[in-house]
Amino acid sequence: MGIVDHQGVLKGLMVQDAMRRQVIRLDQQASLADAVRATIKYKVNAVLVNDAAGEGVGVVSKTDLMGAYYADLPLDTPVTAVMVGPPVFCSATDSLDDALDRMREHRIHRLYVEGDQPRRAAGVLAYPDIVGLLYRFCNQCERNLRRQGGGGTALADRFTLREVMTPGVYTHREDDSLIQVMEGLAAHRFGAVPLANQEGVTVGVVSKTDLIAAYLHGLPAAGPARDIMSAPVQACDQEETLASALHTMIFADIHRLFVYKQDPRHLVGVFSLSDAARIRSGTCRACVVSRIKIG
Repeated sequence: MGIVDHQGVLKGLMVQDAMRRQVIRLDQQASLADAVRATIKYKVNAVLVNDAAGEGVGVVSKTDLMGAYYADLPLDTPVTAVMVGPPVFCSATDSLDDALDRMREHRIHRLYVEGDQPRRAAGVLAYPDIVGLLYRFCNQCERNLRRQGGGGTALADRFTLREVMTPGVYTHREDDSLIQVMEGLAAHRFGAVPLANQEGVTVGVVSKTDLIAAYLHGLPAAGPARDIMSAPVQACDQEETLASALHTMIFADIHRLFVYKQDPRHLVGVFSLSDAARIRSGTCRACVVSRIKIG
C-alpha cells in the first residue's frame, strides 16, 4: 500500500521555524500560586519546572492547576505536588511533521526544544505556534482571498469551520457549581465550556484560565459558575472560512471559537487552535499535507 503526499506548507519545515524562544519556567520550590500567576501573566497553558541544575524535570499545566483547585490544595503547595514529568523534548532540527506525531503520540499540547545541553530547554513548540506559522504562509499565498480581494471559484477551495470543527458542544447551566464545571472539563478534556440560562440560551463561557484565576483569588469552588464566566461567547457561523476564523483567533489572542448553525444561540461545535494544527493544512485544499493510503 503506497503513500501519496500532497503539497503542503509543513513540508520541509523544522521545529526551529515555528518554536518560541521564550520558555516560561519555575524552580522546584515555586508554589502553585506562582504557577497560576505565570500562566496568566504570560498567556501560556503550561510552565516548565527546572531542577537546581537548570534541567527540565516536569510540566505544570492549567489542567494540573485546575485539579489542585478541585482538590482544595493550599496555594503555597510546591509545584512538584502536581507537576507531570518528565517533559517531552525534541530537537530544533526535527521536522514539524515529526513533532506533531510526537505530540499526538504522547497526547500533549507542547514539546520543549532541547538546547546545547541535554534536558535544558532552548525553546518550546505548541499548537498555537504551528498555527501561527501556517497562517503566515497562507497570508502570503497567491490563492489567499484577502490578498486577492475577491471570491469566485477560489472560495470553493476554502475549508469551512463545519469541515474542521469538533462537532457537538458540552454545556453547563450558569448556576452549576465550579466543582461541577471542573469535573466536566476534566472528563471531556475541554479547555472551556459554555454556560446556558434556564431557557437554554448560551450566556457565557468558563475556561480553565477563569478557573485558575478564581483559585488564585480564593473564590469557593462550590460557588456558581456565573460568578466567573466571560461574556459574550466568542462564536461564528459554521460556514465561516477557516482563514477568517484563524484571523479572528490570532488577532484576538483566543484559543477557541464556538461554532453555531445560523443562529448564535444554537451552538453545534467548537474549533480550537489544536484542531487547526492537527489537520496539517493551510486554509485551503491547495496545501493539504495529510498522507493518503492507496491500495
